[in-house]
Amino acid sequence: MTANPVLESLYQRDVADYWNAERNPVNLRLGEVDGLYHHHYGVGDVDWSVLEGPLEGRETRIVNELHRLETVQAEILITRLGPLRPEDRVMDAGSGRGGSSFLANLRYGCHVDGVSISESQVAFANEQARRRGVADKVRFHFRNMLDTGFETGSFQAIWNNESTMYVELARLFAEQARLLRRGGRYVCITGCYNDAYGLPSRAISQINAHYICDIHPRSTYFREMVANRLIPITVMDLTAAAIPYWELRAKTPLATGIEQSFLDAYKSGSFQYLLIAADRV
Repeated sequence: MTANPVLESLYQRDVADYWNAERNPVNLRLGEVDGLYHHHYGVGDVDWSVLEGPLEGRETRIVNELHRLETVQAEILITRLGPLRPEDRVMDAGSGRGGSSFLANLRYGCHVDGVSISESQVAFANEQARRRGVADKVRFHFRNMLDTGFETGSFQAIWNNESTMYVELARLFAEQARLLRRGGRYVCITGCYNDAYGLPSRAISQINAHYICDIHPRSTYFREMVANRLIPITVMDLTAAAIPYWELRAKTPLATGIEQSFLDAYKSGSFQYLLIAADRV
């Protein structure tokens, strides 16, 4: 049998298998609220009243609030992509079921290419694009973000939203720098472990095992960005803003069992949730 050229290693195949099979209600139920399937976490103050009131409708209130928080997170990222025009082309690296891609198109009217190693997510997202009537401008591809095959200098902006922990950062940023025009913008939101804490904490090891990922140290992001001509211009520490989302999620039927690990890691200081925006020079 011919090897699949998109999946370069057994590890990548394991990750692809995980996301091809993933049907978690905490992703699907939230996406059903407005058709934006995000596959990431939320930030901001929680409206705790969703846990109060009559039992009937309680789960719907919770789902709506969790989705609002994850949409806020995506909007924070999208607004950092710089001034974009409808004719500009941008890339969502690790696009999942497409939520951030659709938000970027809604805000800027730009062309969006989403990239994922999950064939089922690519098919799902392309069907969403068709249903939303934007398939001519928002397209999803079964490709590897480390070697996309797109033309050099063809993108004005690229982002990773909670997907950098699945790849080697040196290779990722080399590819992003290749794809970006000079002056283009790269943005990521990611969880990283705090070098000042030492090696990854037990809670971070539990998160890695849960998601089959490898959370990188904070220092590696900045070192590899600069080495690949991506110069940080904005760094936002979203750690405190992320904690309420996890506190709410832990109290709901949508909890997956990993919530306490995130809360322990954030509150101990061993784990940080950062937005980093960088210009390609």
